[in-house]
Amino acid sequence: MPRYSAEFIKEMPKSDLHLHLDGSLRLESLIEMAKRTGTKLPADTVEGLKQLVFKDKYHNLGEYLHCFQYTCAVLRDMENLERAAYELAIDNQLEGVNYIEVRFAPQLLIDLPNGIDFDRVMHAVNNGLKRAMQEYNRSEPVLSGAKPPFAYGIINCAMRMFGDKGFSPYYTNLFQLMRDFAPMDVIKLAAMELVRASVRLRDDEGMPIVGLDLAGQESGYPASKFKEVYEYAHQHFLLKTLHAGEAYGAESVFEAITECYADRIGHGYSMFIPEMISDNDIQDKAAYIRNLASYIADKRIAIEVCLTSNLQTNPAITDIKQHKFKDMLESRIATVICTDNRLVSNTTVSKEYQLALDNFDIPLKRLKDMVAYGFKKSFFPGTYVEKREYAKQCLEYFDRVAKKYEFI
Repeated sequence: MPRYSAEFIKEMPKSDLHLHLDGSLRLESLIEMAKRTGTKLPADTVEGLKQLVFKDKYHNLGEYLHCFQYTCAVLRDMENLERAAYELAIDNQLEGVNYIEVRFAPQLLIDLPNGIDFDRVMHAVNNGLKRAMQEYNRSEPVLSGAKPPFAYGIINCAMRMFGDKGFSPYYTNLFQLMRDFAPMDVIKLAAMELVRASVRLRDDEGMPIVGLDLAGQESGYPASKFKEVYEYAHQHFLLKTLHAGEAYGAESVFEAITECYADRIGHGYSMFIPEMISDNDIQDKAAYIRNLASYIADKRIAIEVCLTSNLQTNPAITDIKQHKFKDMLESRIATVICTDNRLVSNTTVSKEYQLALDNFDIPLKRLKDMVAYGFKKSFFPGTYVEKREYAKQCLEYFDRVAKKYEFI
């Protein structure tokens, strides 16, 4: 098994296609943002927050998600939100990440009584990302062609579930307005409003909203319930990813593909666990998984792999070598290394690559394929021809870095 140094991994071109904005703040900035907005945190020091909230290990997914109540609270301030987006792009640039797709749920941040609507939220995020991109792309290494430029897209998340209070001002108000509707109908209406607003802002103002995601609790809220939402995205050329196979079995991934036209799958690790298949009509679970994996591989539907996050939210995985990433590799599925949440998982793209490369057999050619998928399977905010040219730039840079470290 080849060994790759931290220096090589940092220098090689990288992408992050599964990156939650509200899970990726700088801790120091979170503290400053909380003071600015009067938000109460469990501690007012980095060390205190690491001990009480943002831990290296979590008991379960619920404890992991507990972190987001604090980050979302400070991000309902537009200055904080723009700053968070700007710093996230900078942090990626500093570790050699060339392309990111930042995802978040705008409706968690909307606060209409305080004048914060969908458009203001989206402009704040885009302004921060764009400023960081423009600064980086004016640097001498990029202008001289020594390094590829930085680029980004935005993925908007619809939520699989939310209640009538405690999730966000927007969701609370929506339940009040639609108090005679079934909760699932309210949830689906919010998702449809999100995708329509996303298409409008992309088409009318050229904002790089490149995709739709479905996030939140899988069990009890299957992708099929959001079929009409994803049909709208599909019919309006908005690309599609879903959290699937994270806390629910292979059926969740199957539904994401067949009901929601998924171009990529977020996580997907439980797809390879027969015990998590609950459909009684599936008699041969091993064959079902094998056929599904083969279909995904053949159609080049990429899986956004988040190793550290999966270890933290699934206590059953006691060793990284137990992760189903191995099955993905053996099935020849297009896999893209991602962080999920840089703050909540205390990780970076470089750390995730190091974790993968130190524990799985990935020769240089396979590594280059994985790096390539990060650019070729991206929802790049341009034409297909422009995406191919950008990917080519990044992969030529990979070859130069590999040669520098005497891999080729």
